[in-house]
Amino acid sequence: MMTEPRVETLPTKLGQAVRHVEPHAKLSLSDIILGGQDGLVNVLGVVLGVAAASSDPRIVVAGGLAATFAESISMGAVAYTSTLADRDYYLSEIEREKREIRDMPDLERQEIEDIFAGWGFEGHLLNQAVEQVMKDEQAWVDVMMHNELKLRPVDSASALRSAFVVGIAAIVGSLIPLAPFFFTLPPLSALSIPASIVIAIALAAVALFAVGAFKAKTTVGHPGRSGLQMAVIGTVSALAGYFVGALFSAPPTP
Repeated sequence: MMTEPRVETLPTKLGQAVRHVEPHAKLSLSDIILGGQDGLVNVLGVVLGVAAASSDPRIVVAGGLAATFAESISMGAVAYTSTLADRDYYLSEIEREKREIRDMPDLERQEIEDIFAGWGFEGHLLNQAVEQVMKDEQAWVDVMMHNELKLRPVDSASALRSAFVVGIAAIVGSLIPLAPFFFTLPPLSALSIPASIVIAIALAAVALFAVGAFKAKTTVGHPGRSGLQMAVIGTVSALAGYFVGALFSAPPTP
């Protein structure tokens, strides 16, 4: 089992800098967006397809709830296994770098020099920086992992956290398009199936637009363009479910 990266104090500020590991956010924006968007679009497609194929609101809601929980469990499991795969890959690359440092130190030294030269080090300062890092194998490996391979540590705790966040986000996203169909059930029966379809599509489009705009504001990009792009792609994808359901719709009961 992988533990948190061990950070030791080296004799120079350079050594401390190359050994420094930035803490990761407890909640990953990408996990939230992945789970929420996937759950919303997939369940919207399911309920639209079932609603187009059957006029029985109980079947629509049952199909939507089944898709909600199946989707959330599946997405959480995928997030967990993919994060563990990233962890295993990171660990294998650490071992590979250690072997190369021991077996091909001259080549690995040249790679360190290239990295530091790209940072603006030159002459005596470059040689001093390289020598300082080479005094500690772990610091040497960290430089290669972070700057040559662009990899960051992954642990089993982050895999569980990612699975939980993705799973919960998928449930929340799934309930957005499903919500109007609850109002088609007795004793409420406040909405018809066609009205629920229109409301579900509208709610999904608004939610997708908001997620896209928020992503652009917290990362990079134009909020309006990003929101519109996510709304259009998600809505069009879900409408495929409606047309499939309409194609196989049940004949009306006499």
